[in-house]
Amino acid sequence: MKTVRVGIAGLGRLGRRHAANLAWHVPGAALVAACSPVQEEREWASSSLPELTLHADYDAMLADASIDAVWLVTPTSLHARQIIAALRAGKHVFCEKPLSLDLAECDAVIEEAARHPHLQVMIGFVRRFDASYRDAFDSIANGVIGRPFMVRSQTCDKNDPDGFFVRFAPTSGGLFLDCSVHDIDLARWLLGNPKPKRVYASGTIAIHEGLRACGDIDNGVGTIEFDDGRLAVLYASRTMAHGHDTQTEVIGTAGAVSVGRNPRANRVEIADAGGMRNACTPTFFERFEDAFLREAQAFVALLAEGRPTGLTLDDAREATRIGIAMRQAYERGEAVEL
Repeated sequence: MKTVRVGIAGLGRLGRRHAANLAWHVPGAALVAACSPVQEEREWASSSLPELTLHADYDAMLADASIDAVWLVTPTSLHARQIIAALRAGKHVFCEKPLSLDLAECDAVIEEAARHPHLQVMIGFVRRFDASYRDAFDSIANGVIGRPFMVRSQTCDKNDPDGFFVRFAPTSGGLFLDCSVHDIDLARWLLGNPKPKRVYASGTIAIHEGLRACGDIDNGVGTIEFDDGRLAVLYASRTMAHGHDTQTEVIGTAGAVSVGRNPRANRVEIADAGGMRNACTPTFFERFEDAFLREAQAFVALLAEGRPTGLTLDDAREATRIGIAMRQAYERGEAVEL
């Protein structure tokens, strides 16, 4: 199997995790270049990763003809243009979610990808690669719960008193596009990709008043009606006291399947005068650490062996389309027709 030579762009908190996976844990991949305009991030790469070429400029990294694929862990506002530039440079692309915050940009990426059918583009909806979610998907596909008709799913982050996400909010696309986009993709995937018909949403600021300046919220609920009568109810939060709490339940005509009902960090339980308790996952990465690795391995297997991932650019566009509608429904205080 030919080794896939990868250049990564973006070495922030998540980019460093991706870089470590590519450098040490993905057979068939070689991390040969890294790009960041931030000097401290390039210094981290120099001291923490195997020998590789460092770039401050993305176009300079794309000019390296020896690189087969680029791995984008950059701000969402850059995703579309960076994907298009990589395709035009002859590179395969892995890009963190979401594809874009703008539907026209999503369409531009899809059109550019069609011009390069020999190149692969994958958007990182990591939960599809989590072992528990995969098991739930297989159970549903095998008819274990009958016909699935309802998804209840949530993405809830531990409260951050330092307010990192408040500073990030003006460019994040808002709570629904930043957090609920995962649950939107899960709902479509677990229900067999039904067509959305109508979206409702509501939200509040429970703690972080700084979000008001950019029209964002720290807790929100959205409902998706699909054209075949199926439903998805989604909850997103930035204010959990106990840790990162991702849960999903799928209800069918003959039963239900749930994933992550108890956000436990391990299987240890403590009983004392205060009752029974267990430690919870502190962040999304601890919860999905294995899934991020499986995701990277799946992309490399796609390039090296042609093994399909099940994810398409159309899936990524649809998640953005529904997320935008959810944000609009909150802003307008009324349902948005799709």
